Amino acid sequence: MKAPRRSLIGKYLGLIALTAIAAASASAQEEPSKYPARPIHIIVGFTAGGGNDIIARIFGQKLSESLGQPVIIENKPGGGAIVATEYVAKSAPDGYTLLVGASGMAINPAVYAKLPYDSVRDFVAVSELASFPLILIVNPSSPIKSVAELVAYAKANPDKTNYSSSSASFQLVTELFKQRTGAPMQVIPYKGANDSVMAVISGQVTATIADAGPALSQVLGGQARALAVAAPKRMEELPDVPTLKEAGTDVDAVLWSGLFAPKDTPPAIVKKLEGEIMRIARLPDVIARLKPLGILPVGNSSEEFGRILASDIARWAEVARAGNIRIEQ
Repeated sequence: MKAPRRSLIGKYLGLIALTAIAAASASAQEEPSKYPARPIHIIVGFTAGGGNDIIARIFGQKLSESLGQPVIIENKPGGGAIVATEYVAKSAPDGYTLLVGASGMAINPAVYAKLPYDSVRDFVAVSELASFPLILIVNPSSPIKSVAELVAYAKANPDKTNYSSSSASFQLVTELFKQRTGAPMQVIPYKGANDSVMAVISGQVTATIADAGPALSQVLGGQARALAVAAPKRMEELPDVPTLKEAGTDVDAVLWSGLFAPKDTPPAIVKKLEGEIMRIARLPDVIARLKPLGILPVGNSSEEFGRILASDIARWAEVARAGNIRIEQ
């Protein structure tokens, strides 16, 4: 009686295997020209409300309108966006799971001893979505009213001067600030950009360098004091706040947010997404929605974005080496 049972099990297993192969084959042969035929998931490695999340939702809405399919934004914060990035790296290369990756795609390789992905080999850089300035802020009740005063305070109080950071990107920008000024400041990690800004407002940390998304409204509302912006020029929304270079510090660190797809995503799908992002970045209503946050839509080619990624990887690796910054996981 056992032999027939084994034979029956074997037949079932064989059918299951054939079904799986057929399904995989059908998926692999899905026509790129028919893309997208189902909802697209865009993964964001940070909590809702931060600059990258805002950018993802604005571009995602426009993608949904033009492609005729839902675009679902999923926040997977944790580990300086490593959790989300690894998730997308291991996803099917079919254009239905994408990553909105920040400059951490270039910065994480510089500071983490080991990553579960390679920013270049495991991804296709589709298009840069936007670039945004960073704002150096302190608590409004702080006696620190300028960059020079922050540097002087840190040097006089090295044991109690700290800063919040929600990712390696903000940590390395602040490290660059420390290298150029000699200001000793200890990093206190937080999970998201909003948390990092709130740490300043609540008095838990001395300062932070944060993106305009969560920081600008707090500055305009009087809950935070802006000392400077890390950008080539002043922000229109903060005309009285100097750039770091105007404040005497040779730091220019505009960060970016971009769209990435897993490696081996069909070139036709990448090209379609690239074209859509370039078109969306030039829409007047998109520009109008991002401008109050100090965010500049970009929308460039996959090739150009790939060059920016490679250049930034080299730049931030040098900063990390100079600061002897290495994170063991």
